[in-house]
Amino acid sequence: MKQAFIIFLFFSSCFHLQAQILNIENLRMKKDTARTFMVKTTAGLNMFNRSAGVDDPVNLFGYNLDVNALYYPNEHAYVLVSKLDYLRINENDFLNFGFAHMRMNLFRDKKVNYEIFTQYSFDNFRGLDPRLLAGGSFRINLIDNQKTRLILGLGGFYEWETWRHPYEEQIVEIDLVKSSNYLSFRATLNEYVDINTVNYYQVGYDPMISDFRHRISSSTVLNTKISDWLSFTNTFEINYENRPVVPITNLIFSFRTGLSFDF
Repeated sequence: MKQAFIIFLFFSSCFHLQAQILNIENLRMKKDTARTFMVKTTAGLNMFNRSAGVDDPVNLFGYNLDVNALYYPNEHAYVLVSKLDYLRINENDFLNFGFAHMRMNLFRDKKVNYEIFTQYSFDNFRGLDPRLLAGGSFRINLIDNQKTRLILGLGGFYEWETWRHPYEEQIVEIDLVKSSNYLSFRATLNEYVDINTVNYYQVGYDPMISDFRHRISSSTVLNTKISDWLSFTNTFEINYENRPVVPITNLIFSFRTGLSFDF
């Protein structure tokens, strides 16, 4: 089974086209008011049957779907970011992950503006199903010009999670109020290359353990424009939690490279 999984990773890196999550900061900077609605959709399918022997079958099935949208008809902006990934090898589910995030940005062009958001997510492989949250934040434009944008976000949210213990028949539910802060940086190096990075820090006090739970998340996207509708993208993401609710890996990361199509 391990060999089958390695084979899958090799073939998917060769043939699977994976696009970046919608670059919200890039779209916020556009001044073309004739275009108030933008959508980016990416879909992929993997089917694989390459068994070494009759008694050792390797059947792989996987798919992914990203649907992201931005609507800004006036001084506000409305954002939807969603993702779904699924992978099965033979009869075993290796990956079942997804989220839908909705956000409203009020008075988006002002130096200090406001956001409210809600999110649903699940990660069955790690035992999370579901995570629900809702909150808001202040958004401060520290630097805002045609080539560089630096944004500080200060806020908080209420989070409710249900976890399945990986070694015991136990379900753990937890709800916390957390502080959520982020720093977003975007720079256009030239007309073909731009970089975008967002770094989050979230913390909340959990009375069940009489201590704080810290979460750090970072996402960096390097985008190279090939044409008006085709780009080459590299995305690196890393997430760390100092005290996971159940005993799972507290540091996870991913690197993706591929092509992005915009219509």
